[in-house]
Amino acid sequence: MDDFRNDIQRWLKDEEFRKEYESLETEYSIIQAIIDARKNEGLTQKRLSMLTGVTQADISKLERGIGNPSLKTLQRIADGLGMKLKLILEPKSLTPTKP
Repeated sequence: MDDFRNDIQRWLKDEEFRKEYESLETEYSIIQAIIDARKNEGLTQKRLSMLTGVTQADISKLERGIGNPSLKTLQRIADGLGMKLKLILEPKSLTPTKP
């Protein structure tokens, strides 16, 4: 795993790679939060599917980053995990923008 982290750090020096990597940050944060919550609850994808009505295949796709879930689907997953879905819009940078 250290080799992979070293590779990522090296690749991030490339401007094009860094921009693409950063553009995926939100998506991967959501995916990781779902995976972590599911595992913390001791749930399999199949059990989460039963609790939410979202197919196990769709949960698998979402966790692998190849799904495109709606907000409604994310809400159903959050409910099944006993969690609250919260969507926040915040500035990309702390630098004030000019009007």
